[in-house]
Amino acid sequence: MDGTDRQPAFSSTPQRFDAIVVGAGISGLVAASMLAAKGEKTLVVDDYAQVGGNHLDWTSPEGYTFDVGSLIFQDDSPLLRHFPEILDHYVPIDPSWGRLNPQKKITTYPISVRDDILAAGPLGLLRIGASVLYARLFRRRMDNARDFARYWIGAHLLWRSGLETYMCRFYGIVPEAIDIDLARKRMLWISEHASIGNLLKKLFKPASVAGPANRQMARPKEGFAKLYDVAVRRLVNDGVAFQLSAGLRRIEKTASGFHVITDSGEFSAKRIVSTVPIPAMERLCQLPSQSPLETITLISLYFSFRGDRGFPQSIIYNFSHDGAWKRLTVYSDFYGAINEREYFAVEVIAGQVNTVEEAEDDFRRHVERNGLFKGALNLEGSQILENAYPIYSKGAAQRADEAIKRLRAFGIESMGRQGAFNYQPTARVSTIDVEMALADLSVQDAPPLKSEMTAALSG
Repeated sequence: MDGTDRQPAFSSTPQRFDAIVVGAGISGLVAASMLAAKGEKTLVVDDYAQVGGNHLDWTSPEGYTFDVGSLIFQDDSPLLRHFPEILDHYVPIDPSWGRLNPQKKITTYPISVRDDILAAGPLGLLRIGASVLYARLFRRRMDNARDFARYWIGAHLLWRSGLETYMCRFYGIVPEAIDIDLARKRMLWISEHASIGNLLKKLFKPASVAGPANRQMARPKEGFAKLYDVAVRRLVNDGVAFQLSAGLRRIEKTASGFHVITDSGEFSAKRIVSTVPIPAMERLCQLPSQSPLETITLISLYFSFRGDRGFPQSIIYNFSHDGAWKRLTVYSDFYGAINEREYFAVEVIAGQVNTVEEAEDDFRRHVERNGLFKGALNLEGSQILENAYPIYSKGAAQRADEAIKRLRAFGIESMGRQGAFNYQPTARVSTIDVEMALADLSVQDAPPLKSEMTAALSG
C-alpha cells in the first residue's frame, strides 16, 4: 500500500465554515470576496501550493520570469472592486499586437485590409469578392464555426488571412467540429470588425478620435505571486481562511451541508462553490461522469534571445498555415532586457506536437522559415498545463450544462472558467461571470443547496 492509499487521521470534529470555495484562481478569489462580504465564514481550498489558479509563472536562475498564458489586465477591471490594493502592484504597459500571416509577413491583428485584401491583387480581390457573394447566397446555413466565419468573410479570405488555421490552433479541433452556438458567442468580432463591409468602411472612413481608454497593466516583474499575495492578505483580513496544497480526497453530502476530506484535514460547510474542472468535482463528489468534456493541454516554452527578432510588436499570433505554436509574448518589452537579452514565452497547443522537445524543434524550424529570431535563441525552461481551457466541440456546451445541473442537484455551485466550462480570456470576464453567478444564486427562492447557477458565456 503506497502513501496515496493511507487515510489520514483527523479529529472527529471537522473545522466548520459557512462556505467552502474549491479553487483559488481569480474566480475562486472573487467568490470568496463576495461570500465574505455577505458575512459568511469562508474557506478557500486548492491542491495548488499557490493562489492564482492557472496564472502560473516560472523564474530562471538568471532572473527571467515567464508566465503560462496572458499577463495583461486593465486599470478599470471589476477585479479591482474586490481587491483595489493590487492596482499599485501592476506595471503600466503599452502592448502592441500583430500576427504572422500565411504570406510570411508580420501584419495587423486580427486582419489587415492592406495585407490580406489589397495585397491579393486584382485576381485575388475577385476571388475574395466572389467567395463572399457565394457564401451569402448559397452557404447561409451555419452548422459550425467554419460556416460562421465563411459566411462573413468568404472561404478565400478565411484561408488567405490564416484565420481558419488559427481557429484550429486556438480551439484544438478543426473549425468544422466547433459548436456553432459557441462560435456565435465567441466570434462576433468577425461580423463586427472583419466582415468585408466593415473592412471597406475602415479603409475609406477617416479615423475617428477615440475617447479615453483604459490603461493596460501587467503583473509585477517578479511574477504573479507578488500580485495575488496582496489579494490573499485582503481576504484573510476579511476573515477568509486558506488551505493550499490541500490534497482534496472527496466531498460528502450531509444533513447540514457538506463534509470535505483532504490530506490536510477535514472541513464542513453549508455550501460549496466550485471553480475547478467539472470532471474533477464530479470525482470528488463520487458522481458518475456521464458527459466527457475535453480541455486544451498547453505547452509553454520560455526563451531568451539576442539578435534581430524581426518585428516590433510585443504579442504575435501565428496565423500561418504551418507551425504548431499559437502565440508568443515578449516580456522584455514590458520589464526590460536581462543581461542584454530579450525574453519571451511561446504557447503551443498539444496535439500536433506533444512534448517540450517536439514543440521547441517545431518552433525553431518555423521561425527560421519565416525569417524571425535571427540570432542566439536559448530555451530557458518550459511548463505543461492540462485543463488550460475548454475544447468547444459540437454538443460540449450542452454536455457541460447537463453536468453542471447534476452538480447543482447534488448541491454544488459550479462557476468560472473551469467550473462553468467557459473560456474566459481576461480577469474582467472571470470577475463578471462570478459576480453574475453568485448574484443570481443569492436571489433564488430555493434553499441554498438547490439554487440555480448562471454560467455566463463571454468571448
